[in-house]
Amino acid sequence: MKPILKTLLILFALSLPTQRLDAQIYAKLNGLYALVGVINPAVEFTVSPKSTFQTEIVFSPWKYVNDHGVDKPMKFGILMTEYRRYFKQHNRGWYLGANMGMMGFKMSKPQFSDGWFLENRYSKGYGMMIGICGGFEYQFADRWLLDAYFGWSYMLSWYNGYSLDGTIDLYPHRPVQLEKPDPFNGSHEWLPNKIGVSIGFMIFNPARRGRTGSSCAVR
Repeated sequence: MKPILKTLLILFALSLPTQRLDAQIYAKLNGLYALVGVINPAVEFTVSPKSTFQTEIVFSPWKYVNDHGVDKPMKFGILMTEYRRYFKQHNRGWYLGANMGMMGFKMSKPQFSDGWFLENRYSKGYGMMIGICGGFEYQFADRWLLDAYFGWSYMLSWYNGYSLDGTIDLYPHRPVQLEKPDPFNGSHEWLPNKIGVSIGFMIFNPARRGRTGSSCAVR
């Protein structure tokens, strides 16, 4: 298992909140990311009748992706936690949320001017983010749901820049250049931090457990 994925899984486990035994728990997987080979599992816990807490990881295993005939790095990992407030009831209907996360990456940065493309260079480093999101959850069958969402965040990143042949950029772009070479760079910007349609399955239902316990007691 890759070191970045190991680290994400450990942090994911540590970030799971200690819940009461009466909390519903859903396990989810983002189907939209899965279509392009990006792994995005999540666990959502009830906190109150109208709120939940979600922890998720995003992992791109791709060493390179082909962009306009050129192979460019696209490997990254994100750990994110999120508080959601539903308008009607937890895990039903519209909600708004606030999230924060941290990331590690070796990737070519997406550009959205004059069409979507990846830079002809890549960055390697780490960062953090804080943002908001909105979405809608629809329950179907007995224990299943669909979760459609979109999020936007303020991102802070620290990294070294490289050309595609692996040569480090000793003079990265800055408002004021330093006198001596210094490849370590930083940036801050507003960017989308999550989008998807996840399918979720209820892995724990306290109401069902209570009914089972009651029936056992009668016997």
